[in-house]
Amino acid sequence: MNRVRFVLVGGFLGAGKTTTLARLARHYQSRGQKVGIVTNDQAQNLVDTNSLRAQGLAVEEVPGACFCCRFEDLVAKIGSLQAGERPDVILAEPVGSCTDLVATVVQPLKDLYGMRFSVAPYPVLFKPSHGQKILGGAESGFSPKASYIFQKQLEEADAIVLNRIDELSPAEVAELSALVIRQYPQATILKISAKTGAGFEALTELLDQEGAFGRRILSIDYDTYAEGEAELGWLNSSVQLTAEKAFDLDALLMEIINGIGSAMRRLGGEVAHLKVIGISDATYAVANLVSNTSTAELSLPAKSEVDSVDLVVNARVAIDPEDLRREMVRVVETAAGHVGAKVEFRQTQSLRPGRPVPTHRYTQPVG
Repeated sequence: MNRVRFVLVGGFLGAGKTTTLARLARHYQSRGQKVGIVTNDQAQNLVDTNSLRAQGLAVEEVPGACFCCRFEDLVAKIGSLQAGERPDVILAEPVGSCTDLVATVVQPLKDLYGMRFSVAPYPVLFKPSHGQKILGGAESGFSPKASYIFQKQLEEADAIVLNRIDELSPAEVAELSALVIRQYPQATILKISAKTGAGFEALTELLDQEGAFGRRILSIDYDTYAEGEAELGWLNSSVQLTAEKAFDLDALLMEIINGIGSAMRRLGGEVAHLKVIGISDATYAVANLVSNTSTAELSLPAKSEVDSVDLVVNARVAIDPEDLRREMVRVVETAAGHVGAKVEFRQTQSLRPGRPVPTHRYTQPVG
């Protein structure tokens, strides 16, 4: 039996993992390979899962905790994809606040399931809007404990991938590269835009390589790690809007994203990532905001009007989750009122992530 290629792509919240996975999926499909994707979240109803499925991709989801704490669920979801789609490549997107993945996911897969999976080198996407501040010692909006997670993610990477270079000038890219190289001289540095495809060939070439990859076992303080994760308010909500007259879906999503972002800034909460997807029978759209200083964008515009839409809102903000829930409800209801739509909140979860308790944790690399 041929082994399935397993590609894990890490990175902080808002680093661009979902966009990267979608582009990687299209790359592998262009080579005639079948692709399956496994997403991961602390709660149910993930924008990423809905977005990737809307693009026609086969997706399974591991909710409730990071891959490391739901390792057997990860393996089971891959098994479900193998039974149905029979993929040649599995792309996996871990929770953006998770680290220590080499010790708890990569090494266990190599050791326990080496006959089933060929594990690719482990890239971690670098998020410029927060990363430059964290590595440069400037105020990032996150506490040192949350910043600790960001830094540990980079430390275990085989390659640090500077994403979103389309948003930076050449001088800013050079400055950022020098900053990362000084602090992480062990890692390969790649520069890409998952959005435009610039530099993407270097990433696909890396992921095709074989050799001594996925072996950087961290020395990590799990108390600091857990406390850093717990500082983030986590919200997932599914909502249905119905109106008598059709309304602009893109404008609605942008009003919601900008409204939540504005509320978080007013309350002193640093946005790690806000996402909202709107899905109707004929179309879908996705809007994002990745920091307090960034501009919200339509990553996947619909350019159409609808009179009924299912929304999924995901928010990861350094703020009390109840404040996050309250403001999300207020903003969605206000936006719905502007288009004359009725609102039904179907399911909303707001929480702080619990302490990570890995199923396996290797202290020495075995594969």
